[in-house]
Amino acid sequence: MTDVRRDAAALAPVRGRRNDLTDVAGVAVGHHQRVGRGWLTGTTVVLPPEGTVGGVDVRGGGPGTRETDCLAPTTMVSRVDAVCLSGGSAYGLDAATGVMGWLAARHRGFAVGPEPHHVVPIVPAAVLFDLGRGRFANRPDAGFGAAAAARASTRPVAQGSVGAGAGARAARLKGGIGSASVVLPNGITVAALVALNSGGSAIDLRSGELWGATRGIGDEFAHLRRPSRAEMRAHLDLPTTPPPMNTTLALVVTDAILDKPECTRLASAAHDGMARAIDPIHTYGDGDVAFALATRQVAVPVDAPPARLATARFASMGLIIAAAADAVARAVAHAVLHATSAGGMLCYRDQFPSAFRPQR
Repeated sequence: MTDVRRDAAALAPVRGRRNDLTDVAGVAVGHHQRVGRGWLTGTTVVLPPEGTVGGVDVRGGGPGTRETDCLAPTTMVSRVDAVCLSGGSAYGLDAATGVMGWLAARHRGFAVGPEPHHVVPIVPAAVLFDLGRGRFANRPDAGFGAAAAARASTRPVAQGSVGAGAGARAARLKGGIGSASVVLPNGITVAALVALNSGGSAIDLRSGELWGATRGIGDEFAHLRRPSRAEMRAHLDLPTTPPPMNTTLALVVTDAILDKPECTRLASAAHDGMARAIDPIHTYGDGDVAFALATRQVAVPVDAPPARLATARFASMGLIIAAAADAVARAVAHAVLHATSAGGMLCYRDQFPSAFRPQR
């Protein structure tokens, strides 16, 4: 390998060891879902390390959210104790109450009094529309949130038709939970988790290929190829009208030391990732929401003389923001690939078996 190639390889981003949200140290993810007997919905909870700072960007025309205003850069609270993503439309916001109770029992939250239990857990939440994919009345409640929080772990993230993705749909295909991560040359990790429930398509309807796979790192999506024409024709023969109410939820987490306004910018970048992987996105019937968290474990490297420190930090932030957008796009692709057919919705693997290269 020449010196130029060696230098280029050293500067290239790489996937995290697990290629999911838990590549950021201390981040735990838990799911709880009910599937069958009239149920097809669930809740996903992300528990970051204490001291984590958060931001949010809401862009869908029909969002269902809770505690997002407290993440505005102008408000008092900066720290986030958990993020709750749930099915059930606005009913599913009850799941966040269960997460709050679980945290309060452990005395974790914003201190409002002298006793250890005098806390208010900060649990921003957002929901997606999956009503009617099981029985309409079967939707997440506080018990779902408490169960998902109790199951949160730092083990590899379960993906596909789990948690908030249990009843999710992606246009004509089954949606679900997806995750991806990247480690930048400066040592900072950026990871994303997506609950994909979009009216727009995650695949190119001309070829059947995943939009998000174009952002893959290394051989991440090398096992995929263009599906057969016969499978593509069968897919296009499915009902063409997407459900009128949808929503894709995204969470970006980094270990960089960022402040609240910078987290808000990171959340904005997550929407760029949605736009790269879903077409169309942010429609009037979508509730698309993106959260961003910074666990503040790793300093943003700035190698510059004092007079240029600010400019150098801008450049480093640019790398983090760009990585967040691509991580979300890749997470969307993984959500599609990990999903399993349910509720009359075919998953990508069942609809396009020829898209997967034979294993040697």
